[in-house]
Amino acid sequence: MSDPAKIVAVLGEQEHAGIYPLYQSPTLTIINFTWAPYMSLMPHNHQMFSVVGIYSGREDNIFWQINDRNLAAVGAKSLGAGDVVILDKTAIHSALNPIGKMTGAIHVYGGDFFSPIEPRSEWDHETLVERPWDVERVKSIFRDAEERFYSSTIRSRFQRETIIHHP
Repeated sequence: MSDPAKIVAVLGEQEHAGIYPLYQSPTLTIINFTWAPYMSLMPHNHQMFSVVGIYSGREDNIFWQINDRNLAAVGAKSLGAGDVVILDKTAIHSALNPIGKMTGAIHVYGGDFFSPIEPRSEWDHETLVERPWDVERVKSIFRDAEERFYSSTIRSRFQRETIIHHP
């Protein structure tokens, strides 16, 4: 992540939110994540180490821990272009893109992200109830976040134009 501009030059500008695998094997997965503006992802674990490097935008992480069978926030870290965070196998975190543009991040996982050996979990944003992790649900969160952002942007532009043209 020492030169985020080179990563953008190779991968291109982020146009659509999503999970874009760059390499996948049973022992290593490298993914280009593109976060829609203002999107958030529920608390989840990976059951493998991960390294997250931001090459454009921002990513805010909340770190969680299970205390007495309840999930509790225990820390946070905000990442910008060029920043890297290492998460161990036991880490639980949630992530948020807090800005009004796409965020690009390279994630490296010590295993197969899409078919992990150990079952993964995610926790509901509101209730913090644990459920099995579902990659298809996560992919839909990325799609829905992009759609919401662009729908609200178009609606806002239309409303501004209506006000300007119809006093």
